[in-house]
Amino acid sequence: IGHRPILDIIIRQLAYYGFRDIVLNVGYLSELIRAYFQNGINDLKNVNLSYHKESEPTGTAGSLRTLQGMSETFLVMNGDVLTTMDYTKLITYHREKGGILTIGMHKKRNKIGLGVIETDNNNSLTSYKEKPETEYKVSMGVYVYEPEVLEYIEPDVYLDFPNLVTRLLERGEKVVGYPCSDFWLDIGNHEDYVKAQEVFEESKYDFLPKEVF
Repeated sequence: IGHRPILDIIIRQLAYYGFRDIVLNVGYLSELIRAYFQNGINDLKNVNLSYHKESEPTGTAGSLRTLQGMSETFLVMNGDVLTTMDYTKLITYHREKGGILTIGMHKKRNKIGLGVIETDNNNSLTSYKEKPETEYKVSMGVYVYEPEVLEYIEPDVYLDFPNLVTRLLERGEKVVGYPCSDFWLDIGNHEDYVKAQEVFEESKYDFLPKEVF
């Protein structure tokens, strides 16, 4: 994005908001990532960048077991997120709510390109809506955890994030959502990747303040 790897942008954003210890969980193309950051990010002197590579994939939540020994609140995020989120506000919100996990969430609209029909049990129409829009809340791929969450993740067992959330809820733990209206895109698909390129070029300092650009 803007002639930079998306990870470079994310790390600079985190540095701007005061994060000092950053761990990259790497797998596919890990050698390229290490090569790019082989000397760290030289102009960010206060950032300690380290890596963890799993011998076998353990899922989007199982990989958190490598953080055993954590004693403080910590942030986890996907490596393909372009956002102007204020991470300080996210963590403040998390602490105010007192949950074990906070999930950054964004509103998404989906337009159905056809007329939508609703009927009763006898197939008599009760409503007809032409190309309606539905709105729903989606995960931004940005999370704040309390270290106690690690007790719910067994070592060397495959566990994806949705299953972890279900496990926490079943055990009565408090999981909350952080409503975010800042710009956000998951660049995992081509359409959003192209849009991210355009938006970043138009307003790059909204994503990377000059102090870390």
